Amino acid sequence: MFDPPDGRDSIYLPLKLSLLGQHLLQTAPHVSAYKHSEHGNEKDKGVLVCVSYGYPLPTDWKWYKLEGEDKTAITNGTDRYEIKSTPNRTTLTIDDLDITMDIGDYICYGTSEVGSTSDKVHLRVRSRLAALWPFLGVVAEVIILVSIIFIYEKRRKPDEINDGNDQNHMSD
Repeated sequence: MFDPPDGRDSIYLPLKLSLLGQHLLQTAPHVSAYKHSEHGNEKDKGVLVCVSYGYPLPTDWKWYKLEGEDKTAITNGTDRYEIKSTPNRTTLTIDDLDITMDIGDYICYGTSEVGSTSDKVHLRVRSRLAALWPFLGVVAEVIILVSIIFIYEKRRKPDEINDGNDQNHMSD
């Protein structure tokens, strides 16, 4: 070490750099689901997203739906599916979600010149009436409690009913 020329409290180390050549490390792309579990409501749009890191980025993206052990390829622009892809991101949009057809696991594959990797996204589809059930439960509880209180009040034996007549009889 040597003293800095400007007198500050810094440490300078002499360093000699020589660059003989540049080597870029190429690996298969790292593909990851943005969220591994997505929720959607019936009749709404469902959006599944996968992202990629590394060099080189994927040049081709593919989406599949798992049905048991089988994979069904999803083609862009067919039925209710739309796929939008850039080298570092792919988005699968499903229009008009159906609770019986669309629920399940989806796989996104990113392929580059070096290799291919994938990740899985689980899609859950809720019924449009799903939010109604907790509300109906609360309404039922209130009706039951009010009924119990009403029945209890009707059947309760009155302790003493004070009339104006009862006070007159006592003074006699």
